[in-house]
Amino acid sequence: MISKKWLQVVGVAGAVPFILTACGGNGAEEGGGEGGSDLSGTISIDGSSTVGPLSEAAAELFMEANSDVRVSVAQSGTGGGFEKFCNGETDMNDASREIGEDEIEACEGNGIAFEDVQVANDALAIVVNPENPLECITVDQASQIWNEGSTVTTWGDVDGLDVGDLSDEDITLYGPGSSSGTFDYFTEAVNGEEGVIRNDYTDIGEDDQAAIVGVEGDAGAMAYIPYSYFTEAGDAVKPLQIDNGEGCVAPTLENVQNGSYAPLGRGLYVYASDVALERPEAVAFMNFYIENQALISEAAGFVPLTEEQMATSTEQIESLTN
Repeated sequence: MISKKWLQVVGVAGAVPFILTACGGNGAEEGGGEGGSDLSGTISIDGSSTVGPLSEAAAELFMEANSDVRVSVAQSGTGGGFEKFCNGETDMNDASREIGEDEIEACEGNGIAFEDVQVANDALAIVVNPENPLECITVDQASQIWNEGSTVTTWGDVDGLDVGDLSDEDITLYGPGSSSGTFDYFTEAVNGEEGVIRNDYTDIGEDDQAAIVGVEGDAGAMAYIPYSYFTEAGDAVKPLQIDNGEGCVAPTLENVQNGSYAPLGRGLYVYASDVALERPEAVAFMNFYIENQALISEAAGFVPLTEEQMATSTEQIESLTN
C-alpha cells in the first residue's frame, strides 16, 4: 500500500520548483536556476523513517534545481542511521530524537563533528479505536500501560480510567521496534528511561501504518505513532489528549509549536557532518532544506518550524561550514 503521506510529498516535489521560480525564491536560484546549477556530487542520507519522507521530498526538489547532484535517502531507523553516520559511511543522518551519549562518543572517536539541524516539528500521539470513549490520558496512566513489568492487561486495570463497557476488554498494544527514534522518544518521555518498556506488545518495526490498521480493527487496541500518521489516518483512529499534570492538551499544530503538548512534542533533525559540509553541494542542500521546510512539512503532515527555530537551524549549518 502506498501511503497517502508519501503521495502528498511526491505531489509537492513536483510543484515546488515552479512555485520557487515563480516567486523568485532563493532555493531554486542559488544553484543557477532549475537544472542549471554548477553544483555536482553525491549526498548520502540515512536514518529515521519518520524524517525520511521529508528528506526524500527535499532531495527531489533539490535535484530538480541541481541536476548534477545525486541525493540518496535510506531509512534504517534513527539508531541504525547513527551507526553509519558515526562510522563516516554517510554524510547526514535523519533523526527523530537527539543524538545519544554513546552515539556522540562513537562520532568523536572517529573524528566526526556534527550539528543537529532541526527541519520540522513533530508529535507522538497515543491513539485508540474510535469506539473507545476515552478522550484524555495522563502520563502516569500511559506509563502504567506501557512500562516494563506492567501487569495491566485490561482497560479496567488502569487507575482512574473511565472507559465504560470497555473495562473488561483486553488492551492490545502496537509500537515500533527498538531501532526507531519514535521508540526511544516515547519510552523516555512516558516511562522515564529510554528503551524501558513491557515486552508483550506487537512490534511493528518501522511500519507505523501497521499500528493504524491494528488499532482501527480492534476496539481495545492502543498504539503510539508520529503526528503525520495520525493526521493522515483521519477517523480511523482517535488521538488522545495528554495530561502531564497541567491539564489535558490535544496534539494540534499550535500546541506542538508552542511546546504545551508535553512531553510528546518533539523536534525532527538532520545531523550533518563537518566533512560533508566541506562540500558546496552539501551546504547548498541543507540551506535549501531549511528555506523550503514550511511547504514540505505541511504537505507531508508535519508541523513547520517557527521563525526562531529556522534561524537556529541556519546558525547550526553556518557553525560547521565556518
